[in-house]
Amino acid sequence: MADIRRDEDVIELGGPPRFRIGERVVSRTTVRNDGTFRGRDIGEVLVGKGDIGYVTSIGTFLQQYYIFAVEFVEHGYRVGMRAKELMTLDHLPEDILARLGPEKLARLRTLTGAERHDRHP
Repeated sequence: MADIRRDEDVIELGGPPRFRIGERVVSRTTVRNDGTFRGRDIGEVLVGKGDIGYVTSIGTFLQQYYIFAVEFVEHGYRVGMRAKELMTLDHLPEDILARLGPEKLARLRTLTGAERHDRHP
């Protein structure tokens, strides 16, 4: 079995989860199968950088990290991801939204179209 690398100085569970269930997120990294995703080869890309999904549940790993189950609608499956691998699309800071401008902001709001989960404030 492969060694598990831990960020010894990071204890995410000391605070609230960064994302909420139903929140729209985007992958900050490419995620490959580490052998825990059934039906896919080890090393196969599961999620590409920029893929959009929704947080469907929140768990923990090694009594240290939050793991967010993210449903990637375009792929049709869920992948467990750490907060550092994700970025919100629903709760961007005001200064970021201001820099986007009206056209990009309108595009951001329509990403994934009717799939958006507005019922989760």
